[in-house]
Amino acid sequence: MKDGFVKVACATTDIKVGDTKFNSDNIIAQIKEAADNKAKLIVFPELSVTAYTCGDLFLQNSLIKSAESEILRIASQTKGCDIISVVGFPFVVNQTLYNCAAVINKGHIKGIVPKMSIPNYSEFYEARHFAKGIQNTVDVKIGDSIVPFGSKILFRAKNMADFILAVEICEDLWTVNPPSCAHALAGATIIANLSASNELIAKDEYRSMLVSSQSARLFSAYLYADAGYGESTTDVVFAGDNIIAENGTLLKRSKRFTNECVYTELDLERLVGERRKTTTYENSMAEDYTVVEVEFNEEETEITRHIEKLPFVPADEEKRVKRSEEILTIQSMGLKKRLQHAWAKTAVVGVSGGLDSTLALLVTVRAFDSLGLDRKNIMAITMPCFGTTSRTYNNSINFANSLGVTLKEINIKDAVNQHFKDIEQEPEKYDVTYENSQARERTQILMDIANKNNGIVVGTGDLSELALGWATYNGDHMSMYAVNASVPKTLIRYLVDYEAKRTENEMLKKTLQDILATPVSPELLPPKDGEISQKTEHIVGPYELHDFFLYHLVRFASAPSKIFRLAKIAFNGVYDSEFILSWMKVFYKRFFQQQFKRSCLPDGPKVGSVALSPRGDWRMPSDASVNLWMSEIEKL
Repeated sequence: MKDGFVKVACATTDIKVGDTKFNSDNIIAQIKEAADNKAKLIVFPELSVTAYTCGDLFLQNSLIKSAESEILRIASQTKGCDIISVVGFPFVVNQTLYNCAAVINKGHIKGIVPKMSIPNYSEFYEARHFAKGIQNTVDVKIGDSIVPFGSKILFRAKNMADFILAVEICEDLWTVNPPSCAHALAGATIIANLSASNELIAKDEYRSMLVSSQSARLFSAYLYADAGYGESTTDVVFAGDNIIAENGTLLKRSKRFTNECVYTELDLERLVGERRKTTTYENSMAEDYTVVEVEFNEEETEITRHIEKLPFVPADEEKRVKRSEEILTIQSMGLKKRLQHAWAKTAVVGVSGGLDSTLALLVTVRAFDSLGLDRKNIMAITMPCFGTTSRTYNNSINFANSLGVTLKEINIKDAVNQHFKDIEQEPEKYDVTYENSQARERTQILMDIANKNNGIVVGTGDLSELALGWATYNGDHMSMYAVNASVPKTLIRYLVDYEAKRTENEMLKKTLQDILATPVSPELLPPKDGEISQKTEHIVGPYELHDFFLYHLVRFASAPSKIFRLAKIAFNGVYDSEFILSWMKVFYKRFFQQQFKRSCLPDGPKVGSVALSPRGDWRMPSDASVNLWMSEIEKL
């Protein structure tokens, strides 16, 4: 299945207690519908053939035998369905009754997994009817077939190496040591849980947390299928709370108290990649597990799951506000420690009226406030030159003044012109030397002012610029502490907006709002008619695209073809395929070519799961070839 995607489903069907034919008819119909919808795996609730709430009827031979007959009928009547089905039923082995899950594929029962944890407390009294399951696999007969029976069974797809299914049942998840932990370490990437979790006040919140957190700690997909309407309500009510989670993310959830089937796609390639890079994830190589082969047709999976256009920015406003405060706190606490350790009396920040320097100064103010230091010891240096517009100049002045820091203006035109004479650079030649001379002059001034005032230079460059190498080497590339080093450009805008919305300082609010409305630019080329002439995103491309590429490349090690596929979905209606592909080529070329700038980065705090520090998350040779990745892109 292309790029590791496979479509799956969790289903709660209409049910009648003890009516195995009615229940099985609905299960068969749902399996066929799911197969028609191109799902390759469907999971049903616990004891779905009989209903979970049969009570002492589970001890009746009629119910037990009928359940076995119906599970065989389900297998027979779904023989032509290209899907793996996991169905709950009671099953007798050696005169002992077990609460089981049958894994059905292509008309065959491929294995039977018993429940390991039998609850016998509160409203649960399963020990009255069922025995605790066994771990090690034995062969049992069902119908005319001999199949494996036990909890340690892995169901591996013949034509999709990363599809490895294991099963646990309801209470198994709620215990101190769920079987799924061993299953995952043995290689299972998908855990199916057949459940009958009754509804209580706030139990849905705990259930969701439990499923999501288990998928996170196991780097797995977790499919939780819950009993619903139709179960007996003598004492409890079931809500059909079906949940599909992947590595801590809740992908799909059904509407409670409504029997339904929910679908989504799993990204198994991503899960395997996460396990591979997490060295504490110690795979047990399935030494004591039985591996059973299952199969489904190989075809491209249509992706319907939501793909975030801005993966670094929470879509939910409440989460975004919380995240903003958390990031600003991490940044300021990092700087606070550095200021203390360096015995710095001042902090020097170059302010340009742009987003990056704005965030850096806001963070510096927070750090000084936390230390109880006078903001006047923060030196905001504005250094207008050839490309500075009145808009950014005024914003830098107003911004510094509204914060109550010390503002110093140093016009660098004369110094840069003198430098042009020294190196025999034509002032009218607007090349990279023309631009970088200004950036390096500014950095020299900041460094020397910091030396003069027993301070440190707080860096302004962000993660997106580091990825693209969009910084002047030993110019704005360098500082004594880089507070924005792991904050991408798409996120910086929201952090500044957060500070604009929370401040009661009207001048600060108005200035921040205008900074947010200003086009991103290094302002190294002369303005045209007083307006910014050099717009960064016209040169290197939209930052929202580059941040998307960066996130999927570094966070999940995704191939260019997969990133392109996801980008087309995420930016559908915003950019066409040709546009996305053209900037993807730029991204990969620059990402590889500019690694040398990242190899000597100043210190800076990590705030998210993607960072490019050479001392932490990203260690790459500066002369690595991009040819392999570009050859893949050329095929798109």
